[in-house]
Amino acid sequence: MFYARSLILEALVRVWETFAGIWPLLAVSALIAAFMKVFVDQNKVASFLKRKQGTGVLVSTATAVSTPLCSCGTTAVILGMMANTMPWAPIVAFMVASPLTSPQELFYSAGLFGWPFALAFFGASVVLGLLGGLAAYALERKGWLVNQARFRSVLDNSAATREEDGAGAQHAAPRVSWRDVLREFYLVGRQLLAFFLGFAFIGYVLNGLIPEAWITAFFGSGRAYGVPLAATLGLPLYINTEASMPLVRSLIDNGMSQGSAMAFLITGAGTSIGAIVGALTIARWRVVGLVIGILWGGAIIFGYAYNALLARGFF
Repeated sequence: MFYARSLILEALVRVWETFAGIWPLLAVSALIAAFMKVFVDQNKVASFLKRKQGTGVLVSTATAVSTPLCSCGTTAVILGMMANTMPWAPIVAFMVASPLTSPQELFYSAGLFGWPFALAFFGASVVLGLLGGLAAYALERKGWLVNQARFRSVLDNSAATREEDGAGAQHAAPRVSWRDVLREFYLVGRQLLAFFLGFAFIGYVLNGLIPEAWITAFFGSGRAYGVPLAATLGLPLYINTEASMPLVRSLIDNGMSQGSAMAFLITGAGTSIGAIVGALTIARWRVVGLVIGILWGGAIIFGYAYNALLARGFF
């Protein structure tokens, strides 16, 4: 009983210390999310991507990392892209990069892990999106991605119907006010704070239960298998960004290398239940397998690279 009470008290102290150091960046993260949720129209994002097919992979990747779309929002945008019979390359680029990061998550990760880690993770998201698009382009040219869309014919018909029913019809955008922004900031901030406090606490409690030597033995910077093991565990164990990042921060405090943490977050974010379910609603297993393969392989490469840069004093 005394040990349990001491463990909980220690976890609460660690959570407060972490929160006290990063709360400004958490607030900025919530504010960015609020502004973008109020002012960014997902339908307009989809329309923009459809108009920019000529530079599809680059535009899709840039849009993916600059918009705060959830898994359902990502699916809606991809469905809009497919409705205009876009090739697979920009779609896969979007599917790879969109779940990994966004402007508010850049600040959130900076608060938890520092700016070098946050910027490296953001850069990895961009690179992996581009690589996914290029891989899809090459495979599509070889015919490997033929008939991989689940609803293309239905979407094509609905797109044609929209054009016939009034492509020029304009709908007035709803007016927004500062009250809308503040309400969204409250809702996003409340959710972010709840996830942070809850899962940071769980993480520090687990740290007290799991011997530090075990974390170091499996995921320490000197362990060659730590990065691929973390990347593989990220596939089934990731919850969501707000929940998983505090958990990973607590594991870093207990001896996990930052490269292993990056590998876990890359594969986990892109292959969470929401992301995979969303992908499977619009694409078959060859496309989904390509996305998972790009994320898993890229997570390992970037994890090793980040550990190597840290060892050489670049950060």
